[in-house]
Order: sequence, then C-alpha cells, then structure tokens
Amino acid sequence: MFPPRLDAPQAYAMAQALMQGFNQHYRLFNAESARAKQRFEAQDWQGQQAAQFERMEFYGRRVQECIARLEAEFEASRQPMAVWQQVKLHYIGLMVDHLQPELAETFFNSVTTRILHRTHFQNDFIFVRAAVSTEYLENSAPDVEPTYRAFYPQTLDKLPQTLTTIVQQLALQCPFDDLERDVQRLAARMRARLQGVMLRANFQIQVLSNLFFRNKGAYLVGRIISGYSELPLAIPILHDGNGRLVLHAALFGEDELHGLFSFARSYFLVCMDVPSAYVHFLHALMPRKPRAEIYNALGLGKQGKTLFYRDFLNHLRHSSDQLRIAPGIKGLVMLVFDLPSFPYVFKLVKDRIASTKETTRAQVKSKYRMVMHHDRGGRMADTMEYSLVAFPRSRFSDELLAELQAQAPSQIEISDRDGDGQEEVIISHLYIERRLVPLNLFLQECLAEAPANPARRAAMEKAVIEYGNAIKDLVATNIFPGDMLWKNFGVTRGGKVVFYDYDEIEYLTDCNFRAVPPPRSEEDEMSGEVWYSVGPRDVFPETFGPFLLGHPAVREVFLRHHADLLEPAFWQTHQQRIRAGQIADVFPYDKSCFLAGGDDGFDVRAYAAGADAAQAPPSAPPAPAAAQAGA
Repeated sequence: MFPPRLDAPQAYAMAQALMQGFNQHYRLFNAESARAKQRFEAQDWQGQQAAQFERMEFYGRRVQECIARLEAEFEASRQPMAVWQQVKLHYIGLMVDHLQPELAETFFNSVTTRILHRTHFQNDFIFVRAAVSTEYLENSAPDVEPTYRAFYPQTLDKLPQTLTTIVQQLALQCPFDDLERDVQRLAARMRARLQGVMLRANFQIQVLSNLFFRNKGAYLVGRIISGYSELPLAIPILHDGNGRLVLHAALFGEDELHGLFSFARSYFLVCMDVPSAYVHFLHALMPRKPRAEIYNALGLGKQGKTLFYRDFLNHLRHSSDQLRIAPGIKGLVMLVFDLPSFPYVFKLVKDRIASTKETTRAQVKSKYRMVMHHDRGGRMADTMEYSLVAFPRSRFSDELLAELQAQAPSQIEISDRDGDGQEEVIISHLYIERRLVPLNLFLQECLAEAPANPARRAAMEKAVIEYGNAIKDLVATNIFPGDMLWKNFGVTRGGKVVFYDYDEIEYLTDCNFRAVPPPRSEEDEMSGEVWYSVGPRDVFPETFGPFLLGHPAVREVFLRHHADLLEPAFWQTHQQRIRAGQIADVFPYDKSCFLAGGDDGFDVRAYAAGADAAQAPPSAPPAPAAAQAGA
C-alpha cells in the first residue's frame, strides 16, 4: 500500500512546529547538562542538585507548549486523521540527519497522544517502532564533538603520562591537589587489573568526551582495550576538603559500573550531542543493562519509557506465559503483578485502600513523585509511570483478572478497540519497577537451608546487614522509609538490598523520634494497649524489634551490626546533622575502589569529602524539587 501524497502545506507546517518544539526541548536539556561542569568547578552543590531535579520537568513543559502552539495555529485536535498521517510522514523527513531522532520520535508520540483520541494509540499516527536509524549519526555531522576519544599508552610504563593527558584534556577549571600522585595510584591499580593481559598493537584507553555529573561527583567513563580484551572503567573525580580536585577511586568491570549506573540511583547530568552514541558506548560496557535503563540514567526518562514498552511488546510476542499476582505478601495499598519471564513488576494503587492505612490514592501518587524527585542514594528503585497501558486479555491469569476487577475496578477497562476480536485490558495508571526478590522470601529460603548449608547462612547474614545499611543510606538522604518490614525491601542480582514500597515514606526531618515512656503502673505494664499518646508523626524505634526480629538468627545478626537503629538517639542525631547542613557520604562504589591508601599519611576522610554525598537542607525539609543527598 502506497503512503498518501505529501501535498498538504498545513501538514508540513504542523510537522515543522512539532520538530521545533522538540529542538527547543533538547537545546534547553543539553544546555542545563553542560552547565553541570561549571557548577562542579564552583562547588555549587545546591545548584547542581536543583538542576538535576528541575531538568526532570523540562520535557512536560515543552510538550505542553507544543500542544498549545499546535492548537492555537492549526486547531490540531480538529484535524482529520488523513492530515495527521501526512504530519507523521513529513516529520520522518525532518528526522533525516537529525542527531537525536529517537528522542524526536518520542516527543512526537507525547504530543500527538495528548491531542488525538486514545483509540488511535499504537496505530499509523504514532511511532510504535523506530522509523530512523541511530547508527553512525556522528559521521554525517563533522562539526559535532566525537562521542569518545582514544589514547595510546603503548606500554604499561607510560600509563601515568597517558592518564595525565586524559585528565588534562577534560579542561577542568580547578587545581588538583596532586595529580601526579593520583595518576601514579591509578596507574598502579590499572597494572594490577591488566596483569596477565597481553598488550597488543591496539592497546588503548577510550573515554567518553564529556564527564558525567551527579551531586558532588564527576565521573570519567571509558574502557581499556588490548587485543580482544575490553575492561570497562570509571574514575570518580571529587573536591577534597580544601576545594582541590582528586581522583578518588577506580572502578573496573561491568559489575562495578552497574553500581554506578544503578536503577536505584539518581540520574546523571551529561552533555551529549548524540545521545544514542553514548547509550551505544555504555551498553558495550554493560551489556546486561537494558538500553531503556541507560537512557533513564542519562536523564532521558521518556525515551527510557518508550524503549521499555517496545521491549515489553516484543517480549509478549515471543513468550506465552501469563501475567500473575506477584509472589510475596499482598500489599494493603498496591496491587502488584508480573510476568514470570520478564524482569519487571507492575503496580497500581487499589481503589479501596485498607482502613489500617491512613492514606489516599492522591497521597500515594505524591509519595511516588517525591521519590522520583529525591536522590535515591542507591537504595530506592527507580519507577516508570504510565497511563492507559494496554495488555492482551489472553495473557492474564483468571486469578489476576479477578483480583484487578475486585481491587481496582475504576482503573480497568476490557475492550476490543480494533474490532479484531482480540480483547485488551487497559489500565489507566500504572507504576513499573525492576523485579527484585522480596527480602522476606529471601530470608525464609536462607533460614530453611542454613542448618545444612553454611553458604545460605552467610547469605542470610549478608542480607540482614545489607538491610540495615539500606536504612542507614536512606537516613543519609533524609528519608524515613515508614514501613520497615522485610517485605518492602528486595534483593538485587548483586545482593544489594533496595527499598521499593513508597506509600509511607517521609522526610526524616518531618518525623518525631521518641523513646517509649515508662509504664505508669503495673496495669500499664501488663496491658496489651498503648498507655502513652502517639502523634501522627511520632516514631518509636524501640518498637521495631518485635516486628522485625522474630527469628533468633536474624535477631543476633541485626543486633550485632545495627542495634543503633532501635535507639531514638540514632535517628535524632541524624536529624540534627541534616538540619545543621552536615554531610554524610553515600558513595556509589565500595571503599575497596578508593585510590587513597591510609598507610601513607593521606587524609582519606578529607579525600572522601562528598561525591554523591548527603547534603542536608539548612532548615525544614526541602520540597521534592530541591531534595538533597545520595549517590
């Protein structure tokens, strides 16, 4: 079937307006990302964090501006579908040689799906799949800065000179404390990692041209190549306690870069003329990480959502298992389901929230939005929010569909929109997160096998320690998780414990941590009732134990490592620290990655003065857009 003739001037003008709207968006987005370098050099940490969160609002504003223009100039919502089909074809023509075509497609979808009636979703009037290739875009734009640069040490002995050149070409407008010392340490770490690797003629270090900025850290990302061997590399650059720059650590290999680019961490600020080229480079370093998550990590969340949904549709086509109620204890607020063969969970707020939960759907949505705008410190799973998501009816288990119709009937519609006899289940509002192993189930399995399996006992101990560490990292970012039950935390593939149930979170500084008053009488002591007044924001850490530490083995490990979490003083001390503006470090890498030794007189504490650190607000808790802290 031939496409319609492209002879409607109005359609071309509408396509131009759409492209101008996108170009304006990306120009502002990239400019804000580029300014991160100046803020880093000036140690403007509040400005850096404000920019991180302010940038998240750019996309929605530009979409609304573009819609307003299309309506004002073209009465876009009244145009016949034949015109819209030509608009799309003209728009494809405008994407030829464009440096961000995949992002432009997503922008087109965002605008048109808000203008057109939703029955036209997923058809000829939007981009269901990519229409323009993103391969080798740089080759058609000679004036664009190369995505990465290659440096050739030739021998391991020349690594310090090469590393010095790499750092100097970044043109950071701040003095280093001792660059020669730092590159010698970095070179020594590289030599150790390259031990046994034969140096071939192509021995080189490739680094992305622009630094990645997040909170107080700047990250140089690249890889070491020799022959067929490739070693991913990231070098954090920080300010020390005296405001001078240091190379703080060396991260090697896919696993350590996964920690840096984790879905539980906040987004980077990085200037990119060709974002698809950055994604391609990063995916080569981390092939297990979906491209959707890499786009998210770069602050391009809408593109991440687009790719995720395309991946999901592709997975549905090539699989046959059914959506089911997710394993674990059912929540009182959220209904959670998953597809066993797909590594994500789908969550929606129930219509009728249990009476024991003093919250509303609007409040729950505000909590999730708070998390999106707050620094997650490596301990809160990223969430993608969708509206009007269509699933094939045939992929729902009877049990799940009955649960949806019972718990969230106002959000479910079953229809045959295309009239082809294939019913769909359309969910009006949905959150999607990476699937983790619920911590309560993980501990149950470990404890059941621990008597005969020392490795499972060790895994249990590690998980309990990680659970306490997760809470303490959240505290460092000014977050109180609220419901601290094991079921609200999950274990990642790498064994890290991450929080994922946000309906009761609060800013730490909004809470009132109290000790349980002594009983007034013997009757109080024997009574099962609370004998003291409890305010709406009161928290009694002493009472956590009975809910969390029922199993003796778990209790022993927890008390050995995290008994301070059961004391009001721990929480009150951190509240005071946050209100005083003091910093707590939450690094996105292990201390074993630090370059500073400790046996040579170097001040590790000053050296570690704050990449991705918790910068507390000076007074009251900040609004979400100015939330502080984390990694």
